[in-house]
Amino acid sequence: MAPRAVLLLCSLFGALYGQGAEKMSIEDCCKDGLKRASDNEDCSSLPLISESTTCRIVQEQCCVTVLEDNMCSTGINTAKEQGVCDFLYTNTCETKTTKMCCDCCLLGKATQEQGLPCDHNLSLGYQCGLVSRACCVDGSPDNQKPPTHQAEFPNHDDSKDNGVNSVLINQCNGKCAQLCVGNNTCACSKGYKLKADGKSCEDINECLLGASNCRGGERCINTEGAFRCQREISCGTGYELTDTNNCKDIDECETGIHNCAPEFECQNTQGSFRCIPKVKCSAGFIQDALGNCIDINECVSQTGTCQRGQVCINTVGSYICQRNSINCGRGYHLNEEGSRCIDIDECQSPDVCPGHTCINLLGSFRCECEAGYFFNSITRVCEDMNECRHHPGRLCAHKCENTLGSYKCSCTMGFTLAADGRNCDDLNECESNPCSQECANVYGSYQCYCRRGYQLSDIDGMTCEDIDECALPTGGHICAYRCHNNPGSFHCSCPVNGYTLALNGRNCQDVDECVTGTHTCTENQSCFNVQGGFRCLSFECPNNYRRVGETRCERLLCNDSVECLTMPLRITYYHLTFPTNIPVLTNIFRMGPSHTVPGDDIQIAILAGNEGGFFKADRMPNGGVMSVAKLINKPQDFELSLELRLRRYGTVTTYMAKVMVFVTQEEPRVPYNPLLE
Repeated sequence: MAPRAVLLLCSLFGALYGQGAEKMSIEDCCKDGLKRASDNEDCSSLPLISESTTCRIVQEQCCVTVLEDNMCSTGINTAKEQGVCDFLYTNTCETKTTKMCCDCCLLGKATQEQGLPCDHNLSLGYQCGLVSRACCVDGSPDNQKPPTHQAEFPNHDDSKDNGVNSVLINQCNGKCAQLCVGNNTCACSKGYKLKADGKSCEDINECLLGASNCRGGERCINTEGAFRCQREISCGTGYELTDTNNCKDIDECETGIHNCAPEFECQNTQGSFRCIPKVKCSAGFIQDALGNCIDINECVSQTGTCQRGQVCINTVGSYICQRNSINCGRGYHLNEEGSRCIDIDECQSPDVCPGHTCINLLGSFRCECEAGYFFNSITRVCEDMNECRHHPGRLCAHKCENTLGSYKCSCTMGFTLAADGRNCDDLNECESNPCSQECANVYGSYQCYCRRGYQLSDIDGMTCEDIDECALPTGGHICAYRCHNNPGSFHCSCPVNGYTLALNGRNCQDVDECVTGTHTCTENQSCFNVQGGFRCLSFECPNNYRRVGETRCERLLCNDSVECLTMPLRITYYHLTFPTNIPVLTNIFRMGPSHTVPGDDIQIAILAGNEGGFFKADRMPNGGVMSVAKLINKPQDFELSLELRLRRYGTVTTYMAKVMVFVTQEEPRVPYNPLLE
């Protein structure tokens, strides 16, 4: 398998598609992949620059090509510099590509050393054969360039030798892409090689062939017609990369990027700079880090400055030697006669222990400090004691703040200082009514909550806002017909006519106008209740029939008339009602004899009223059944004539059922719209 295929297997193609990305050309997608490979980005997780899948593939493959060239160049350089490839482990696809190019280059070098022709016919694969031939030719003493299999000419300005070029171009009849060498033969400029068609030119990948002159620590990057070397490791602080790929020291003093103070002078060093004071100290002084001149105490820093019997006295910039005399120590002074040292009573001075009590000691003194202060034996003054630091967590329950000679306690938010000035009591914030409805005091804080039907505001956490129950995800199912939002609650309503609100306050209950007496039927009509309304019904028996009861007509006696005998023996009127969209094949009416006899033959059929084909009749063992054949999606009335023919003992008897079907609108529901409230 070729290295390119190996890298493709190692790459992880992300099944992502850009959302709203700008459409780009294939060339721009490839250029983006080449640039990201030069920046050492991961080719398997490049950011998408286009919503096109083709652009993503081109972007990733152009990126993989640069990485493949870099890995192959590493293998070729390893073979040339070290002569071995065994240390290149093959546990990843990348190191396999590097080792393959290293091994193929060693094969080319071995071919050259054995005096064999570089252009061998071994089936090594396209890239391995190319690397092997390049390393073989590169090792030859007379040829240090990779084989190009055609003549190469350096790039030159077309304005020069224009006459010669014109002649050559004319000799090739303008078929050559770059150069014409006469006799209808084409050639390419330096950095290109002739394609198989003999006229087109393609770029030579010097990095892949190992023909670059990049130094150690540099990476070869192929360009159109040439290549460039890029340093892999940064130069570091204080250095910059030059055009020749070398690290050059940055002169911070010349560029003015130093931080030396005005009294200092900048001096450049390799990779950095130094600040040297402008002022030079005279003899007897030494210069500190800030450039100040400090007097040297020669009596301390030097030995043997004065002769024996003399005492050294330091002066500004120098020193003097005096004869040894009585020298009283600190806290003592000579008496008036100058013969002996006596104690100095420092407490006589009012500024010794200001605000405190002074106690004189031999050769010294001590301050008796007030409460909240301590005596510093080095500075000899009373300094404030930081009680909060000396007794952390023991003086105050919450926060301690030091003051001169004392301290004070304070509490965090939600608490107030107790009467003892140290502990903290919980503050009942609810007394100031911070909440719009209900407030519950908690330790160190408070909590607002709302009554039923309200919710706490997400903005301030204190204001209660009405919950629009009708607008909730389940609001469409709260009410059977229409939901109305109220502050802190809601209520349901039903259509104005034909319905009333049920006891649960949510469902709509049909009003039976026939029972309540709110119908408009006449005395000669019967009232039949339907969902959301009623129907006024009346019927008359046909000729030769008499009315029996509320809903039946029976045939009168026949005078042996064949026509009369074929008429139904009984006509019964039925009334049905159901809502729209009931399931198909639902049985809505059954018809049959009161009892059955063995040998009965029953036939059932719909004779009239089924013009739309919404119903069908089927025979059953004990009679027949009428069911819904098509979905009825809108309210309408049907007057169906259903005939049952019974053959018993050779005699046929006919029965007729007049079925009035009232299909009403299924339970209505109005979508919630807050604008209608």
